[in-house]
Amino acid sequence: MKLSILSLLIGSAAAFAPATTKSGSAVVAKAAMDDLVTVAEKSNPVLKYYDPLQLASTTIWGETNEATIGFLRHSEIKHGRVAMAAFVGYIVQSNGVHFPWPISFDGSPFPSEAGSPPEQWDALPEAAKWQIILFVGFLEWFSEKEGTHYMRGGKPGAFPKFSDSSIIPHPVPLNLFDPFGFSKNKSEEAKSQGLIKELNNGRLAQIGIIAFISEQKVEGSVPLLTGLVPHYAGETMAPFAM
Repeated sequence: MKLSILSLLIGSAAAFAPATTKSGSAVVAKAAMDDLVTVAEKSNPVLKYYDPLQLASTTIWGETNEATIGFLRHSEIKHGRVAMAAFVGYIVQSNGVHFPWPISFDGSPFPSEAGSPPEQWDALPEAAKWQIILFVGFLEWFSEKEGTHYMRGGKPGAFPKFSDSSIIPHPVPLNLFDPFGFSKNKSEEAKSQGLIKELNNGRLAQIGIIAFISEQKVEGSVPLLTGLVPHYAGETMAPFAM
């Protein structure tokens, strides 16, 4: 669970990477805004477009409005994906499910007996933690470096293909997104509907994983989970604490 929080922080920091440009136009900004409103209305037909803080009409870090919208959209999609992985992982780990092979060459098993998911993370060897964190960091670096950036006209949420990369020195047989090519022949309408589902699932997953962590740290803070998840005495925001 600490990994999910750390990866969120890594994702937020890495979005500062692109160099500042002033290539926007009123037409492009309006198109970006129109697309944002359309997605919002499809994802929640009742609430529709709701931006009380006016984030989509401002600019950040001296960027253009369309770049700001691209950053906000990409951030939501990415945080939703991390949260979905964390939510499913939490449930899987809570039920003692793990890989059948040892975690290290000395035969040590996965720490499924250590307790709740945060306690299982605490029980991991430090080398294993670094492997996970560095792999997530590589994925973040690759997504920011390769392809058209989401703040420069690229598609928010799109993860570049390893197979199309010019910076990876060797062939990679499978891509991170759709490794077996199941969705490559889908229509644009089907892909658009899939994005709406992903957004909504990601929003629910963010609420869900925070609820699990909150109830573990502050018992009774999430009444629906009281008694269902054990108390966690460790520090959620300290990934290398024992």
